[in-house]
Amino acid sequence: MKAERRPSVRVMTWNIHGTFGRNPRFDLARVIALIQRADPDIIALQEVDSRGGANGNAFAELRDSLGSHGVGAASIVTADGEYGQLLVSRWPMFDTRVRDISYGEREPRRAISSRIETPLGNLRVIATHLGLSVGERRRQARLLLELIGDASPCVVLGDFNDWFWPGSVRSVLRHVLPGRSRRRTFPSWCPLLRLDRIYCRPGASLLQSWTDTQARGISDHLPVIADLDVCRKEL
Repeated sequence: MKAERRPSVRVMTWNIHGTFGRNPRFDLARVIALIQRADPDIIALQEVDSRGGANGNAFAELRDSLGSHGVGAASIVTADGEYGQLLVSRWPMFDTRVRDISYGEREPRRAISSRIETPLGNLRVIATHLGLSVGERRRQARLLLELIGDASPCVVLGDFNDWFWPGSVRSVLRHVLPGRSRRRTFPSWCPLLRLDRIYCRPGASLLQSWTDTQARGISDHLPVIADLDVCRKEL
């Protein structure tokens, strides 16, 4: 990532779908190039897959290429590699922990929580990838509230798999994280659903958000990128 300092913090979330959803050659370099073009300071990636050996250690390659600091959260570990998510930062990360938010017998899920020392001040960051069932996401939303606590400024980002309002994760998080992106991200070739989101507190800290349609040839999700003014107070 470039070293120039901005008056804001740029964050990005992207479900790279193992890089092979619409990227049959399993080309991790294309993922890295797209992220580097967006030049984020903090990146949350979901469905990072190092199994099978096609990409070597995908977690390490992504972390080394995208930032100076990072932590992986493997939700599935096999003899030939790991599968899960990754949080990478340009700046130092402290008080970092990985929380198991799995539900019953469904696919294991994790949330990564860290305090990142940005040039504009400390920022609590929580990166996650929620489950596919309504009951699963409701419980996971309550666990996210525990991780958020009274932290401010705070940003929660990831793939929430949340596509309707009644009992949704969105209806829970909006009360404590009033700022949120509203970009359609899935499926990437004709986006209809807002599965991938960035939530923040204070709400006024969200300056702008956008997607990158060039990701259509890489994943079935579009990334969401946002600029945050972590010094801004609620209006």
